[in-house]
Amino acid sequence: MEMNRGKIYHCIDALLDYAKRNLDLPKKNVDYARNGIFRLFGLDAYPGEQRDTDVSDETPERLLDELTEACIAEGLFEPQDAEFYRDSVMGELMLSPQEVQTRFVTKLEDMGSGAALQWFYAYCVKSDYVKKAVLDKNPRFPSQGLIVTINKAKPEFRDPKKAVSGNSTKTGYPKCNICHENEGFAGRNKRTLRTIDITLGGKPWFWQYSPYGYFREHGIAVNYEHIPMHTDRATFTRLMDFVDLFPTYFIGCNAPLERIGGSVLAHDHYQGGGEILPMHRAGAAYTLRSGEFPEAVVEVLDWAGTVVRVVSNVRADIEEIGERIREKWVSYENRALGIVPEDEKGVHNAISPTVVKTTRGYEMSIILRSNLTSEQYPDGIFHAHPEFHIIKKESIGLIEAQGLFILPGRLEKQLGELEALIVAGKPLTEELCEFSLVYEEVKARVGHTPDMGSVKNAMREELGSICNRILENTAVFKDKRQTVAFMQELGFEI
Repeated sequence: MEMNRGKIYHCIDALLDYAKRNLDLPKKNVDYARNGIFRLFGLDAYPGEQRDTDVSDETPERLLDELTEACIAEGLFEPQDAEFYRDSVMGELMLSPQEVQTRFVTKLEDMGSGAALQWFYAYCVKSDYVKKAVLDKNPRFPSQGLIVTINKAKPEFRDPKKAVSGNSTKTGYPKCNICHENEGFAGRNKRTLRTIDITLGGKPWFWQYSPYGYFREHGIAVNYEHIPMHTDRATFTRLMDFVDLFPTYFIGCNAPLERIGGSVLAHDHYQGGGEILPMHRAGAAYTLRSGEFPEAVVEVLDWAGTVVRVVSNVRADIEEIGERIREKWVSYENRALGIVPEDEKGVHNAISPTVVKTTRGYEMSIILRSNLTSEQYPDGIFHAHPEFHIIKKESIGLIEAQGLFILPGRLEKQLGELEALIVAGKPLTEELCEFSLVYEEVKARVGHTPDMGSVKNAMREELGSICNRILENTAVFKDKRQTVAFMQELGFEI
């Protein structure tokens, strides 16, 4: 018992050393932080001065693992409580929210927004809020012009209502998983959450990174006010305010409707980060202009979904064109194409705008979405169709619509088993019968003499192909000329 307790003290010393090197823990605060950890574990003694542990780790994962193992062995907490205690320990070692904000602003003023964001992201990784070690284990690869990743870190939500409920709170405090009141809230393992205040549209918002981000430096901009997701003219203003603040990032807004939006529809927020996604690189199938907006170009994207990109250096033009597109789409009806804007079940048409700043100016891509359902497609007419649900049934939100597909973690094992069957020339098993489409198409890709290398490559290409077909399912206009006609009704011409 004493040996384990001694190991606990050694682990705490090591984490204090780590915090001084990586989390800017001031020397003045070392005793205070140590006592905070002692209080957490009910420790009322210390065998002496802190010993130099010579910690060179750049992330705390190993040190936390050792502390967790020692504490469980000593009976200080149960294994199922490990996440709470790991988060709480790191919360004791970090700078306070105000100190993080002050350092960020100083770096912003002295070194620019890019360097300030890099510092803040690195700090969130070093504090173990951003679980980069976990994220780096997720398979990720380019395929068919898209990026495909298998998410082993989070559960699959095949029911959109369960996905939404997963981000609400039972106690009502905080109101949801992204409210600012989460900062430091131990009840949701948010002791390590730190945010940065920003101003969008003249109102207070804040920026934080996602602990299980889907792409490089994935974060969310969140309204301080807990109001529902929505899109209007002010949305375009706020998105451009964001890229003015942080021109190295993109920012986008999910469509504010179930099945086509994000899982947190109750709280106004945007998603963005430091990675250029495939849709941002897509070329134009058609280019249109209007004499009313001589500085603006409108592009119908060469993309599987239905996307109109507005490009201009003039913010007022972007806002006005974006609002005209939004107003027209939310009331657009074309029963021949299966598009109904509203019925007894509610509103069905919405947009998902996303902005990136380039040498051409502001590039705002507006994705036209519909969450209409039918007897044939109860999960959504413009959603992944049933034959693809074994690969992706979750909502096709902003990130997938831009070409980064997050597939469920179960696929790593299931597709591995499928590959082994193909290499061995064996038929599908009963457990994998839902993969018949994938099985047949991968076999066709590799021919008569498959080996594991060729099958794995074929499987990756197959996943990209299916994800492209899912994007085609989401397209409200299946022919780009229909999108052109939509814009022509707004006064734009090729």
